[in-house]
Order: sequence, then C-alpha cells, then structure tokens
Amino acid sequence: MKLVSWNVNGLRACVNKGFLDYFHEVDADIFCVQETKLQEGQINLDLEGYYQFWNYAEKKGYSGTAVFTKIEPLSVKYGLGSDGSEQEGRILTLEFADFYLVNVYTPNSQRDLARLGYRLEWEDRILHYLQELDIIKPVVLCGDLNVAHKEIDLRNHKSNVGNSGFTDEERGKMTTLLASGFIDTYRHFYPDQEGAYTWWSYMNKVRERNIGWRIDYFIVSETLRDRIKNADIHCDIMGSDHCPIVLEME
Repeated sequence: MKLVSWNVNGLRACVNKGFLDYFHEVDADIFCVQETKLQEGQINLDLEGYYQFWNYAEKKGYSGTAVFTKIEPLSVKYGLGSDGSEQEGRILTLEFADFYLVNVYTPNSQRDLARLGYRLEWEDRILHYLQELDIIKPVVLCGDLNVAHKEIDLRNHKSNVGNSGFTDEERGKMTTLLASGFIDTYRHFYPDQEGAYTWWSYMNKVRERNIGWRIDYFIVSETLRDRIKNADIHCDIMGSDHCPIVLEME
C-alpha cells in the first residue's frame, strides 16, 4: 500500500503546475492533501478510481484538507468535534478495516508567535484524539505538522531557535507525541539523513540551495512498526512550496 501526503498550497494553482501528472504517476492507494484553499464547487477533479473526501475552511481561500482513496473507508469524520477546528478544515479522519488515517494541516504559530497558545492547545487535543483512536485500532497520521522536530530537520537551526515551527514548545509537543507510542516513519528508516526537507521559502534561490525544513510527516502507531516498508521525500516535485512525502506499508 502506498500513501502520499502533500501540502499543495492552493490546489487550483498546483493543478496548473502539474499536480495531476504527479498524481497519476505516483499511483497512490491513498493521497492526502493540505492547504487546498478552496470551497465546494470551485474545482472538479476527475480522479477515476478514487473516492474523494473534502474538509473545507469556512474562510474563503484558506486552509482545507482532502483525501483521495482507492479504498472505500468504513467511516469519515470531519474535524475534532465541537471545538471549532472544523471552521478551518484542518483535519480529516478516514477509518479503514485495520487502521485510521488522520490527515492534518496543523495551525502555524505565525511569525510573531501570536497563535502559539492556540497551536499548543491544538497539539494537546490532537494527542488525546490520536490516543483515543489508537485504543481501537492503529493510526496513520500525516500532513503538514508545521514543526521541525530536531536540529537535523532544518538547514539553519541556530538562527531559527525560537521561531515559529522551531520553538521549544512546538518541538516538545512532537517529542511527547512520539513518546506516546508513535513513530516518525522517515526518521525510522533514515535517522541520520541530513538535507532531507519538505518545505522551502519562496525567497530567491532558497530551494535550489536546499535551505529547507522538514515539517511534513507520516507518523504511525508503534503497532504498525512491522508493516511500514519505506518512507520517502519527493523533493524534485514542484508545484508548491512543499513537496510530497510517501509511505509504503504492507
């Protein structure tokens, strides 16, 4: 089974930059996208053989998630309940026979950390939610989690200490998640790989020089350890300021 996750930073724009070519070439069983930035009826994707599930933000041109899957899910849940997270379309949960898929676009703390408090509350809710699911069946969490966990996960770690996405608080929440029975699949296979990034600023020559951050993840329940076969970063795929990531499972 092949799973793909990609923050497309505006799906309509990404479609104009080759999204469908990559989509058909990679031939994923489950393809998750974040930051779709559209409302219902604003795009019509003809993805033969795939079920489509969308969680739109109420604010136009903002946030949003979607999952395209060859496997029909047993159930689909939008958001985290009555806490208001549905307003931004940041989470989609699909239940399959032997695991839950949770597609997430984590809130950014913002450059001045104005949203850090909200972000940390979100992290606590997500952890509780994943732990509840994990009691029932294993979990595959994917998406743009907006944090570089370790120094190895971004190019200029010294100059970014305390910045959004690399605060002690955000990194600590990721540490807590992984210590709660979950695996960062890329680091599981490539613990010491440097220069492995999934996001680059649009500033001039930044991507060409690979000055990036690894902030997109596939994280799975510990009970899936023996089923994960490889994790990859398709850094050569353009169309967004993020690139797709891939997880292969039995």
